[in-house]
Amino acid sequence: MTDTRLLALIPSLPKVVLHEHLDGGLRPASMLELAEAAGHTLPVTDDAAALGDWFFDAANSGSLPTYLETFDHTIACMQTADALARVAKEAVLDNAADGVVYTEQRWAPEQHVTAGLSLEAALEAVQAGLEQGMAEAASNGHTIVAKQIITAMRHADRWQDLANLAVAYRDIIAGFDIAGAEAGFMPDRHPDIWPYLASNDVPVTIHAGEAAGVDSIAQAVHLGQAERIGHGVRIIDDIATSRDVGASVARLGRTAAWVRDHQIALEVAPVSNLQTGASPATTIADHPITRLKELDFAVTLNTDNRLMSRTSMTNEMRLLVDQAGWTIDDLLDVTVTAAWSAFIHHDERLALVENVIYPGFEKAEGAVL
Repeated sequence: MTDTRLLALIPSLPKVVLHEHLDGGLRPASMLELAEAAGHTLPVTDDAAALGDWFFDAANSGSLPTYLETFDHTIACMQTADALARVAKEAVLDNAADGVVYTEQRWAPEQHVTAGLSLEAALEAVQAGLEQGMAEAASNGHTIVAKQIITAMRHADRWQDLANLAVAYRDIIAGFDIAGAEAGFMPDRHPDIWPYLASNDVPVTIHAGEAAGVDSIAQAVHLGQAERIGHGVRIIDDIATSRDVGASVARLGRTAAWVRDHQIALEVAPVSNLQTGASPATTIADHPITRLKELDFAVTLNTDNRLMSRTSMTNEMRLLVDQAGWTIDDLLDVTVTAAWSAFIHHDERLALVENVIYPGFEKAEGAVL
């Protein structure tokens, strides 16, 4: 039976988001204004709610390539410094309103230079927006920390340029990522960037195990030296399980064992995974996130793209409670795991866990009891 008291408390729980795309979380109303200023024609031009419906419907194709096409519109609206700063600020405010206390917003600067911005100017505009958002949220009584992750698009082959940008701005950015079409664009496409990033102390997370399988995850953790895996749900393909009444046995393949043994965090986004077909499941109840958590993988919960998936951290949590039987302890577990996997210093992680997450959950749990 669904715990209705817990469902009601979820909005107030402190949340951590490690995997969210800046260009996948725009407000539809803002897009209408930004598109007009940019001279870009949207699929819907006069109604914010209808525009949000279009993105959600277009993303529900079951195909990652088709899902990715929706970004042509959001990216077209984010080609100036003012637009980038606005989108970044609003992303922070929207997350703060959802109870998020720490977020890493990833985006690909190379996709935001068609109007003349340099990579550096684009990065600085996003940073300004994040800082504006944090300041405005604090003035409204909500403390949130927002960082940016620099993403290189796999197919564009500017990996080294983006790695150089990440190194140059190491004191500002949280880490480095590669994203986009996964199959055919594995980490070994540009093998030299991974030791370069490691030697310059840039943390790495890599999209893997979403549109490709276990081999992609293996390259990410071994060649790419990834500390986290974006999505990673296809790791379930490397796990043979059998269930009996009251018992569960699993045999882990070499890659799955490595990922679990080293507690490499999986940045799982259930709603998005169902949309793109990344997961073999067709319902939240059957999504691998619950099984992976049961097997002690370092599972974190994320939104991926709030606009395309019409989701939030509250929504993701509620779906898991309602459809997969998650408890407040399960929600606490993935939140603490996310905090300890954040690309910030140890003392910052410790303070986030002990001073923010545990007290927030204890207050909520007391209300549940």
